[in-house]
Amino acid sequence: MIYLGFIGPFQILIGLFALAIFTILPIIALIDILRNEFTGSNKLIWVLVTIFLPFLGPLLYFSIGRNQKIRQV
Repeated sequence: MIYLGFIGPFQILIGLFALAIFTILPIIALIDILRNEFTGSNKLIWVLVTIFLPFLGPLLYFSIGRNQKIRQV
């Protein structure tokens, strides 16, 4: 079906999905960073990476940074 330049329901779903990823993923990463302890200044570094790289920062944190947390006994 051709809408001749109008936004269709599929494009709206893609936009909502992208908006959710770009807003929810950094928020979840920031909450996780702020609730846990890190060695040295790693917490500040991860907060800055997450804020200034809104999509790549949380992905890097969830793949690399979660291993840098101090384990609480």
